[in-house]
Amino acid sequence: MMKTGTTTLGIVCKDSMILATEHRATMGTLIAHTDTQKLFKVDEHIGLTTAGLVGDAQSLARYITAEAELYRLKRDQPMTIRAVASLTANILSGNRYYPYWVQLLIGGFDRDGGHVYSIDAAGGSIPDKYCATGSGSPYTYGVLEDNYTDNLTSSQGVDIAIRSLNASMKRDSASGNGYDIVVIDKDGWNPVSNAEVEKRKKRLNIK
Repeated sequence: MMKTGTTTLGIVCKDSMILATEHRATMGTLIAHTDTQKLFKVDEHIGLTTAGLVGDAQSLARYITAEAELYRLKRDQPMTIRAVASLTANILSGNRYYPYWVQLLIGGFDRDGGHVYSIDAAGGSIPDKYCATGSGSPYTYGVLEDNYTDNLTSSQGVDIAIRSLNASMKRDSASGNGYDIVVIDKDGWNPVSNAEVEKRKKRLNIK
């Protein structure tokens, strides 16, 4: 298992929510991987971002995704974001003596709109309008605090996500090597392509 420095974030917009991560995984001062998956699709309308030990994060992602799929099969309807966040928090709380070393974001869009929850290793679950995790989160929060407003459009939210990740990648040595961004709305899971990210970076004058 590998301890990771990370930047992940979630932003609630007017008609959607956005999850975003970068790609770097580190072992101390070593850049161990440059294309690490930190954004997981739990269901068509729910995503999970991970910071912490890679093994723990991957195990939890599989567990939560399986539970969401089972719920949909049994009830012929998807879990709400709040239900997935509660399930995840309960799993972590129940393992507090042999903990998963992770910090997670659960985000998505359901009948009540967009939501994002920050979930710690002890099972604390806190909803917010925007959240960030990992070693790069202080720089990310600086951008989010300065740019977030109520009723953001999806396009504005994606621009803020790019600005936020860029700030962390410039100042946090454990964050870098690209962007992984998804917009989740009433139509489901909509990844932002690398070409679109580069186009927006050019328009935003981000080097």
